[in-house]
Amino acid sequence: MHDERGNVTISNDGATIMKTLDIVHPAAKTLVDISLSQDAEVGDGTTTVVLLAAELLKESKSFVEEGVHPQAIIRAFRQAALTAVERVRELATDIAAGRSIEEQADMLQKCAITSLNSKLVSGERDFFGKMVVDAVMKLDRRSLDLRLLGIKKVQGGGLRDSFLVDGVAFKKTFSYAGFEMQPKFYDNPKILLLNIELELKAEKENAEVRLDDPAAYQSIVDAEWNIIYDKLEKCVASGAKVVLSRLAIGDLATQYFADRDIFCAGRVPEDDLRRVAEATGAQVQTTVNGLSPDALGTCLHFEERQVGAERFNLFTGCPEAHTATIVLRGGSEQFLDEADRSLHDAIMIVRRALKNPMVVPGGGAVDMEISRHLREHARTIPGKNQLFVNAFARAMEVIPRQLADNAGFDATDVLNKLRQKHALKDGSGTSAGIDVNTGGVVNTFDAYVWEPSVVKINAITAAAEAACLVLSVDETVRNPRSEAPDATGMGMGGRGPAGGMRGRGRGRGMAMGR
Repeated sequence: MHDERGNVTISNDGATIMKTLDIVHPAAKTLVDISLSQDAEVGDGTTTVVLLAAELLKESKSFVEEGVHPQAIIRAFRQAALTAVERVRELATDIAAGRSIEEQADMLQKCAITSLNSKLVSGERDFFGKMVVDAVMKLDRRSLDLRLLGIKKVQGGGLRDSFLVDGVAFKKTFSYAGFEMQPKFYDNPKILLLNIELELKAEKENAEVRLDDPAAYQSIVDAEWNIIYDKLEKCVASGAKVVLSRLAIGDLATQYFADRDIFCAGRVPEDDLRRVAEATGAQVQTTVNGLSPDALGTCLHFEERQVGAERFNLFTGCPEAHTATIVLRGGSEQFLDEADRSLHDAIMIVRRALKNPMVVPGGGAVDMEISRHLREHARTIPGKNQLFVNAFARAMEVIPRQLADNAGFDATDVLNKLRQKHALKDGSGTSAGIDVNTGGVVNTFDAYVWEPSVVKINAITAAAEAACLVLSVDETVRNPRSEAPDATGMGMGGRGPAGGMRGRGRGRGMAMGR
């Protein structure tokens, strides 16, 4: 996709595509909203939720055209969604119960690999699956704050050249003359973090100083130099060997620190500075007066390393290490951006699985099982609601059908095999899903194709609500004058053919609820 500014986006991530599209239709905007909410809530399943909502609307279209009241369909869909969610909870398995940390990590890696299967980096899913789990496991298990997990992109090399830093890594910031003379490697350094400028202050605009004695001018200049030297001396006296600041560190300060074997970097991005503080135990200072040893952080190793065409500052062996950094390598900027989005989905899946370690079989298995369960449940419902629940059950089959289409297999043949397996009375086919390698049927739970149950629950709930919202719209209001090319903000009012008009069509113009 490319926008009007010429930016190109290459992606098969549902949320990215929905965000990039310029959508005007109000019903379509509802689908965009549920996709974005799914991405924000659980991080994956964005394509699933849009497909499911669209299929529910497709199934309900014939009923509406035959004169069935939309509220009857809405009631049945909401009840079917509740039944489906209950069935997902019954099928869920706790992967953390009675398992060691190593076994849990192995289980989480399988969840990450499942998420990466449909991404552009699927060829290296084993490599990145382990990297993602290692990165998330380094975070504080109570908060799992994703702001402390950095992803840095460096063009050049291959995907296998990507690596995980147990600590903080960020790109070398702009530096002044004298930087080359600073040391680039330390063991157990003291680290000082600042939020102040270390350079000579420029005079403010329209500043005016009137002097009677020309000799007094030198005293003003000396005062400026004394202020900056006083700050630098206090930084050196603190014992710090690495000085980082969110604001500029000028050429004078750079040379001053280089002469005293101290590394410095200014204009460090705020999120990187926060992660350094979390990892090293340092506190960001807004003044250099009264610096105490408690305000300084430390790490086992600090080094500046060449990565591709960039230089990176690496802090490793941090005592408060609740942070990690993934350095991504790849050939082009667009590919790196897509790899970043793919890893984001996998990270969110692992994070969710850590917080809620319940998983269900993937590969369309859980969708087919819900479909079978709803068909059986529909037989117990008297009246026409039975038809609506059956329609919901048919809609659930869109996920395995789409998986088969994407893998290049005959969807009808694959679905027939899945229906046969899930219809077995002994329940042995409950975990039967699509084998995208052979086009056959496989026990996806035993094949370690898993997804967190919260992803499926959220997708079913959001898709059902979106479909019900669109179904509840029974009138549209359109103003043809505002749609004309020469329209300039005309109102909705007015009589006659040029005024506001009421249309009986659904899903066109501005939608209005009951």
